[in-house]
Amino acid sequence: MGVPTVYGAVLDAATRCIHFHSERDIVAIKFACCRRYYPCFQCHDETVRREPTPHTTRRWPHVQWSELAILCGACQRQLSIFEYHRVDRCPHCSAEFNPGCRLHAHLYFDEPQ
Repeated sequence: MGVPTVYGAVLDAATRCIHFHSERDIVAIKFACCRRYYPCFQCHDETVRREPTPHTTRRWPHVQWSELAILCGACQRQLSIFEYHRVDRCPHCSAEFNPGCRLHAHLYFDEPQ
């Protein structure tokens, strides 16, 4: 199956981008609207604006949180959204995720009702 392509202003193989590039910024998120991985919402929005037919960003509904939509930039393994919400580090390689990413969760995921 191979490693998914990560789109946007990616700086390195660990999926850091020009917007978020600390040691722990190693998560890329597959967007529900286009099914493409991006390091952050800004990378997604900047890329989409340049497309011939821009699309509207869509968040993952809670009923789809079992989807593999998180990519660990350290080991290149995918996690479900449910898994990602339960951990602060990759369950496969133990690399730490940036806890500040939780501040942006509402941009990617609809919260359960």
